[in-house]
This record gives sequence, structure tokens and C-alpha cells, in this order.
Amino acid sequence: MGWDLDAFAASTASVSDETAAMYCREVAAFSEWLADSRHGSGAADSWDPGPADVDLRMVRRYLAHLSTKGYARKTVARKATSLRRYFGWAERTGRVAADPTVGAMTPTRERRLPRVLRAEELGTLLDEPRAAVADDSRVRQARDIAVLELLYGSGLRVSEVCAMRVGDIDLPRRRLIVHGKGSKQRVVPLSEPAAVALEKWLDHGRPEMADPSTAGDSVFVNLYGRPLNTQAVRRLVNRRASTQTNPHALRHTFATHLLDGGADLRQVQELLGHADLGSTQIYTHVSRDRLRQVVEKSHPRA
Repeated sequence: MGWDLDAFAASTASVSDETAAMYCREVAAFSEWLADSRHGSGAADSWDPGPADVDLRMVRRYLAHLSTKGYARKTVARKATSLRRYFGWAERTGRVAADPTVGAMTPTRERRLPRVLRAEELGTLLDEPRAAVADDSRVRQARDIAVLELLYGSGLRVSEVCAMRVGDIDLPRRRLIVHGKGSKQRVVPLSEPAAVALEKWLDHGRPEMADPSTAGDSVFVNLYGRPLNTQAVRRLVNRRASTQTNPHALRHTFATHLLDGGADLRQVQELLGHADLGSTQIYTHVSRDRLRQVVEKSHPRA
């Protein structure tokens, strides 16, 4: 029986198209390794392995092979996740009798704590721009501030900012429909500064910068009038930042400041659009670390 990657991809409706394509690439790479490893062993017979031929020993050998080839632990763990996803589906659909990835150990991912921007860094980005950008046109400044206020004030992902459409914004009620990962939508509140910046951009900036023939209903556009992409947002943030940073640091800072202020973890999860609470829990470690630093710095007997 073949690997049926098209059918597998069709079953992954809960993830984005890019993630589904990655799963398929990882499984295809594993199937190629299986065939190559058999041929490389000197076996004379031709072997075209299918999912039903795979056992735990093969999965373990493959993951060990990746490690010896110098792949990062995060990469090996990602490839193992793709195989687990595939073989879980294959077992449910009767393509294999049992999932051969059960029991396969993978390297623990190195999970770095997210960087939280300092107050002075936020001030440079949002309130007191560097001299290098102080002479930007009024329209460009309006766009950049609106983007930055959404990244920090609403904790949006870069891709979510770029995917925004004019009809997603409800300024009177200060809320926004966000198109997140896996085609999931959520409604998030707009901070007052974000609402003000958006209104200024939509009323006075976008009409001047957008090219009606190419911009469509995208909220944000580049200097050529076309929809803004993720690379352009990263350049925008770095251009305005006092130190090298990235847009995701603003999202991290949003979540950490909410928890520092007493927000419930479940509420932060909903605002961030995390499907798994575990993805949000990393911010509790950041907040605890920040509180420890405050105590050590401020308490006389710390």
C-alpha cells in the first residue's frame, strides 16, 4: 500500500496549508530514507517500503540517523512530530495495524524563554522614534505606528497583521476579527492607542499609500501600494527599534505584561489564539522570573 500523502494532507484541516505540506515533506523524506537505507545495505532485491512495513526499530534508526547528521534537536523533534501525525492517521484509517512511532524517543526541544522588551525599547518603538526614522513621511509614520500598536496592544502574530482586511475592524466597538493559524478566527479587543492609530491610518494614510489596483481590501500596504508582507513588517520593526528585535517580541511582551497585571492564563490563551494552553504557560515562567528580579532588586533582605 502506498503512502497516500494526498489523503493524509486532506485530513489535516486543523492546521494551515503550509504545515500540512511540511508534514507531507517530512513523511516523504522518511520513506525515501527507508528505501535508500535498504539499498545501501547491499541487499540485491528491490524494496519499495510502505507504511505497513515500518516498525519502531526503523523509526528509532531514522531519528538517530538525523541526529548523527547534525540536525538540530528542534528539527529532529519536528520531523518526529510529522511522523507521529502521519502514523496516527494511518492507524485510524486502517492503513497500519499499529502506530510504529509509539515508544520512539525524541530529543527534548530547547525552549528558550521569550524576550520581553524593556520600557525604553517600547518607548522608542511607539512614542519616541529614533532620529533615523523621525523624518519619515506622515503617511509612513501612521502606518508603522498602527502596525506596532497591533503587535503590542493586541498581541497579534505578524501573519495576522498582514492578513487583516478593512472589514475585520470594528472601531466603534474597538474590536478586531483576527484570522489565525489553521483558518481559525477570534475576536480581540483593540487598545485605545491601537484604535486611534488605526483610525488615523485608515482615514488619512491608507488612501494616499494604497494602490487601488493591487491593494484590494488589505489594511496595510507597502511603499509601492501593495499588501504588506511578513518580511516587510520585520524590516519595519527592526528599522524603528533601538536594538535588534523582531515582531514576535512585541507579542511576547503583550502576553507577559497581561500576566504581570493579573490576567488569567486562560484569558491570555484566548487573546493569543493558542490552541494548547501549554503554549501560553511559558509566559508564566517569564512572569515569575520578572517578579524574582523585582524582589532581588527591591527587597532589602533579598
